[in-house]
Amino acid sequence: MEYVYAAMLLHSAGKKITEAGITKILKASGSEVNEARAKALVAALEDINIDDAIATTAVAPAAAAPGAAPAGEAAPAAEAKAPAEKEEEASEEEALAGLGSLFG
Repeated sequence: MEYVYAAMLLHSAGKKITEAGITKILKASGSEVNEARAKALVAALEDINIDDAIATTAVAPAAAAPGAAPAGEAAPAAEAKAPAEKEEEASEEEALAGLGSLFG
């Protein structure tokens, strides 16, 4: 994950994501750098618009703890998801799984 964090740090700073940049950040944090992983990450992110990826990534809202309902009130039943939501969720999971396989 630290390689992805380094890439995100470079992106948020408006810098180009390069092997040298990732290596510099990881070394500054005291991490050991695997040059092959840095190279693979840069290659994987080459054709990806990070701003679009961030905007389209689903972020799950924080769920309330199961016992958070006041005494005497029952927790609401979970609603069934519409088929379109399930398909959208599946395609997002597939996209994330593809990127996740790069980082083992």
